Amino acid sequence: MGEMKAVLFDRYGPPEVLYVGRRPVPAIGPDEVLVRVLAAGVNGGDLHDRAGKVRLVTGRAFPKGCGIDFAGEVAEVGAAVTGVREGERVWGLLGRRTGSMAEYVAVTPRRIAPAPANLTPEEAVSLLAGATTALTALRDKAALQPGERLLVRGGSGGVGSVAVQVGRMMGARVTALAGAKNLDFVRGLGAEEALDHRTTPLSALGRFDVVLDTVGTEQARVRRLLAPGGRMVAVAPDLDRPLAWLGTVLGSVAHGKGRIRFFSGNPEGALLAEAARLAEHGDLVPVVDTVHPLDRAADAQRALEAGGVRGKHVVRVAAA
Repeated sequence: MGEMKAVLFDRYGPPEVLYVGRRPVPAIGPDEVLVRVLAAGVNGGDLHDRAGKVRLVTGRAFPKGCGIDFAGEVAEVGAAVTGVREGERVWGLLGRRTGSMAEYVAVTPRRIAPAPANLTPEEAVSLLAGATTALTALRDKAALQPGERLLVRGGSGGVGSVAVQVGRMMGARVTALAGAKNLDFVRGLGAEEALDHRTTPLSALGRFDVVLDTVGTEQARVRRLLAPGGRMVAVAPDLDRPLAWLGTVLGSVAHGKGRIRFFSGNPEGALLAEAARLAEHGDLVPVVDTVHPLDRAADAQRALEAGGVRGKHVVRVAAA
């Protein structure tokens, strides 16, 4: 099928290393699907990959692509694939690899599901990673119950803004920590209480049945906010102090139920389909901070690094 545009980088570094280059359109196998990408999300992991904070995992083979999630339409279906048709609107994630900020991606059918019919591609992809992460963290890992106190740290970000909604949907009493300019925004998503993370001491927060940490720093101190029987789930590591962070997570194992549960999301079709149903029913609403064109992917990452995000920065790869 020739070549396609893709956001790439040839070395680790600041956002300026990103550029739009050309790569061959992926050739799909009989058990794969080719998706024409319309929009891709900008995630914290993209920043870590580009900066080289996880280079022991990502290695030194360049160029590298950006992005893990996408919304688009099926362009080609492998001969052995059933239940997927050309032209169908889908959303999905690449799993343990990157490269969704490109005009096409090749994926297995278990990595995609029909996209929410009521959302634009930009809206859909702004919700995708946060919804699957929040559902896994709060329902599957923490077993959040109605009436429990939930603290969402980083309540205005891509994961936190959806976690507040999931907590409300599950009947929890939600407290969110966010920047001062975003407190009303977070309350509007369903938080009973929204507090400025810069001026509110952790010691003033009380105790929580469940803590969801999307920030990664000071997790040992945050864990002390757990009530007896409380559960803490962390979805972001502290990559600026990786050894100290790892020591905190491993050290928390001695606390049994109060240990820090950490996971790296790798959702498949059933969870993607569930998130789509929740979006179509209005239980989860997308929050798009800014839509950036493909050739401004560096601006999108720079904006996320600057902080204060409301929901998700999104890259429009192609017009719908």
